[in-house]
Amino acid sequence: MTVLAAPPAPDDRLARRNVFVLVAAQAILGAQMPMIFTIAGLAGQSLASNPCWATLPISATVLGSMLSATPLSALMQRHGRRAGFVAGAVGGMVGAAIGAFALYIGNFPLFVLGALFTGMYMSAQGFYRFAAADTASEDFRPKAISWVMAGGLLSAIIGPQLVKITADAFVFPFLGTYLAVIALNAVGMFLFAGLRIPTPQPPSADTPRGRTRMELLRTPVIAVAVICATVSYALMNLVMTSSPLAVVGCGFETGDAANVVTAHVLAMYAPSFITGHIIARFGADKVVAMGLAILAGAGAVALTGVELEKFFIALILLGVGWNFGFIGATTMLASSYAPHERGRMQGLNDLIVFGGVTLASLSSGGLMNCSGGSVQSGWEAVNIAMVPFLVLSGGALIWLMARPKAA
Repeated sequence: MTVLAAPPAPDDRLARRNVFVLVAAQAILGAQMPMIFTIAGLAGQSLASNPCWATLPISATVLGSMLSATPLSALMQRHGRRAGFVAGAVGGMVGAAIGAFALYIGNFPLFVLGALFTGMYMSAQGFYRFAAADTASEDFRPKAISWVMAGGLLSAIIGPQLVKITADAFVFPFLGTYLAVIALNAVGMFLFAGLRIPTPQPPSADTPRGRTRMELLRTPVIAVAVICATVSYALMNLVMTSSPLAVVGCGFETGDAANVVTAHVLAMYAPSFITGHIIARFGADKVVAMGLAILAGAGAVALTGVELEKFFIALILLGVGWNFGFIGATTMLASSYAPHERGRMQGLNDLIVFGGVTLASLSSGGLMNCSGGSVQSGWEAVNIAMVPFLVLSGGALIWLMARPKAA
């Protein structure tokens, strides 16, 4: 009787090296995002003539991310991941420099312009998860994605702590924070010298062209993955953007707001150590469903009151829900297109995701500051706004899971 030899185990040494670099980048360069999201709304509130525009700088950052997604994806498809990631760090450095100067002269429109450039870094950071999958085997891919996301644990600690140290370091509030962001980008971009991801070969005459963008979006699993990723990220941003304003508006200190954001960002990334294993065992669709349910729980807790401990609980649940929903949807997407469709699909996905996040961010300030007579009513409006989108994404996921597997 002939005994068939087991297939050789995939060699993921290169993938692990790249994951290590991307985890470090997520920790160091990624620290700027919790810094920006903690103080940009408060800085905007101090500069804007109308408090309804307080979160416009955060919206501009997300808009910049949306506008950068397709060009950065095309740049990486042509010149490699390293070129795109360095370009993102340069954009973050330029944005912080403009923001610092705007704070110095007290110019709100210029501050918003700087936030738009910061979006280039935010977009580049979004591609770290895809880069982790580029050289990984099918078995290692969900773990690689989740480990890179776990690098945000350090950024969750570094960023808000830097805010506490730098926010009042100068006469002009928050100026020191933006100077620290410049330094993070200047130092962090050198990490990418250690990245080893092959540059995609330019297409030849006989290279498969792949599906068009519309054909990709008409693929059921891709459509649902994009919807769930967009809703998970947009709702997280909707609530997180308003939370520092709500915490401070309810009588707590800026340091309390930073602590709430720290807890939230830790909750965003801490589950990543096990998310990949959970996906491998139960399936990405079930993990996405768990994420949407936890996001709903975050909104329910937020609606029960404005005590400081409830801010902590709601924002922690918000972070965990985002982690399961977004990483699960990313894993669904990463297994649904061919290598020659990578640049097209990834750029399209992040364009849609950050388009939704931009709308959520723009809505957040208006709901928080202009939808009632008090901070409490504004905070309630922000959390109630989650409901229709959770219904939409949950319905889409149920439809996909109910489809015959052969379909």
